[in-house]
Amino acid sequence: MTVTTLSGRELNQDLGRAKRATKDGPVIITDRGRPAHVLLSFDEYKRLTGKMRTLGDMLAVPGADDVDLPLPSRTEHAQPVDLS
Repeated sequence: MTVTTLSGRELNQDLGRAKRATKDGPVIITDRGRPAHVLLSFDEYKRLTGKMRTLGDMLAVPGADDVDLPLPSRTEHAQPVDLS
């Protein structure tokens, strides 16, 4: 993956170059020399913002039965309940 950096002025002067560069990776657009924006291809944007998977989804994947899931010790204790 190649990261391209363009100033805001360069972006305004050659938008086509910036769009072509997204095929190789993100394009960082600077404002006064500091990173201000990132231009991505739509496919990369979809990949990054795709549906979040739940823990159940991840554990249902074949081969996940071998995954060691360390859980912290429980610190809370059950208290008696007065139902009268």
